[in-house]
Amino acid sequence: MSAIGVSDVVDADAADAAVDAAANLNDKQVRILGYLRDNVGQQTYFKSRLIAEDLGMTAKEVGANMTAICESDVDVDVEKWGYSSGTTWMVTA
Repeated sequence: MSAIGVSDVVDADAADAAVDAAANLNDKQVRILGYLRDNVGQQTYFKSRLIAEDLGMTAKEVGANMTAICESDVDVDVEKWGYSSGTTWMVTA
């Protein structure tokens, strides 16, 4: 049997906090957050239009819901990065 270390408890607490924060998001926000989590390893910058196409939403819906994700204490950092031919978001894990 393996011993549980302090880092294991800290990791579990961080995971619990991320789940609690996500619980305060609506369904669209949870879908967007899941998309960002799934793709943050492959890219850093995301356009609202392209997220919308992949999730069957409008770019306006994505943009309106990204603010709540930005303000939430979740396991990815989301920052409005730029606006040229649509809003771009910088996402880091």
